[in-house]
Amino acid sequence: MRKKVSLFFSVLLVFVLAACGSDDGGSGSGDTITWKLGHLSNEDHQWNKTAEKFAELVSEKTDGQLEIDIYPNEELGSETEVLDGIEAGTADMTITGETMENWAPEAALMATPYAFNNEEHLQEVVEGDVGADIEEAVKEEVGVTPLYYHTRAPRNLTSNEKIETPDDLDGFKMRVPNVPLFMEAWEEAGARPQAMDFSEVFTGLQQGVIDGQENPVDLIQSGGLAEVQDYVNVTEHVYSWIYVVVGNDQYEELDEDMQESVQEAAAEAQEYGMELYESETEEIEKELKEEGMEFVEVDQEAFAEKMQPGVEANFDDVQLDLYERIVEAGE
Repeated sequence: MRKKVSLFFSVLLVFVLAACGSDDGGSGSGDTITWKLGHLSNEDHQWNKTAEKFAELVSEKTDGQLEIDIYPNEELGSETEVLDGIEAGTADMTITGETMENWAPEAALMATPYAFNNEEHLQEVVEGDVGADIEEAVKEEVGVTPLYYHTRAPRNLTSNEKIETPDDLDGFKMRVPNVPLFMEAWEEAGARPQAMDFSEVFTGLQQGVIDGQENPVDLIQSGGLAEVQDYVNVTEHVYSWIYVVVGNDQYEELDEDMQESVQEAAAEAQEYGMELYESETEEIEKELKEEGMEFVEVDQEAFAEKMQPGVEANFDDVQLDLYERIVEAGE
């Protein structure tokens, strides 16, 4: 009998200790909530630097009640995997953009080929009614809440042979992110695109699985692509932005004061990230040239003309309406 009683209290003690070690939200212990932020860029990238600043601000403004652990280099998985992880509760935050098209078709407009004229046009859209509509769709259909955004340098095509017109794309195997619109646009332009995680791009280029890829100069640099690519073909085919998001459930678990603190930190991080973007982008181009990459002027109008049918054919009525509103804002 004493053995049974002793066993009962031992089991009870385990449950009590386990309960004491849990918290009200996120992962962590005691009164502290911890969010995991996973993203694809490396430690030196401006997104990671801004995320670190955001985490610091959040900790200060919540008196340490909310902490953010950052996992760069796809340590928590690819962009798609982290978004799935947010829904499953194994991750809480990520940095994401047009990949969300796989859940919210409206997100395709965050990076539509040749939709934006320049960065001023982009900012007007993202901070206006179209941006608000996309943000609402992201909340409802992806299940994440945008906190702040990064303006991205225009996407350019890298290669080991100069690509100056769409005719040069014949047989060209290239990596694109898991974005259906990108696949369609580059197929129309004459390339052979394939979806691939960013972490696999360097090896894919090194081994000849792909001939090139397209990205802004900051990711070309952070991915070390100057080691395996000779040219940056200045297609500037996409001006875009990318959100830093947190799961709706995780955000809604916070009380109003903590939500306000997170929003304040996000606004300050937004400004910090923009300062980094403006100061670093031109320097990155210079460094890539010093590393041996040649920037090649291309016939952008020819690329735009080739991609246009694929872009419009890929859109449903809602996307087409957003696209027309974006174009109209730039006229």
